[in-house]
Amino acid sequence: MEKEEKKNKKENKELKHLEEENHKLKNDLKESSEKVLRLAAEMQNYKKRNETEKSNMLKYANEDLAKSLLPILDNFERAIRLDDNDLSDEVSKFLSGFKMIYGSFVNVLNNIEVKEIECDGLEFDPVYHQAVLTEKDETKPSGVILEVLQKGYMYKDKVIRPAMVKVNE
Repeated sequence: MEKEEKKNKKENKELKHLEEENHKLKNDLKESSEKVLRLAAEMQNYKKRNETEKSNMLKYANEDLAKSLLPILDNFERAIRLDDNDLSDEVSKFLSGFKMIYGSFVNVLNNIEVKEIECDGLEFDPVYHQAVLTEKDETKPSGVILEVLQKGYMYKDKVIRPAMVKVNE
């Protein structure tokens, strides 16, 4: 009997040890499974974030180029504004050439989705406009744009230069 009790005791001890080890392994498996799921979710989020960044990079790839072309466009507009009837024939021919180049330039900008921000008579919007002057005009409502001092532009759906405007007080 004593041998059998020792044997049973030993088997019970071994069984208890195996149960504890089984419980520990189940917990380890559960933790590992949860970790794998977390890492898979992180990887999926990383891929989505990476795709979004890549998409935005491609979408706005020409933004810097468009911004650098705006001062040239401004200079063309200044030159064209000098047009009046007192110009010599030679200067008028140059101005006519400037107007053609300007038209082509504007078409190219439109093709790459650079658009002028509309302002005339509209309500001031700080997203699209930068108020540099104010003036009181009793004939117009407060907050309306009176004059555009420098044109603003959008590239696709993004403001690349707000319009500088004079706003009614």
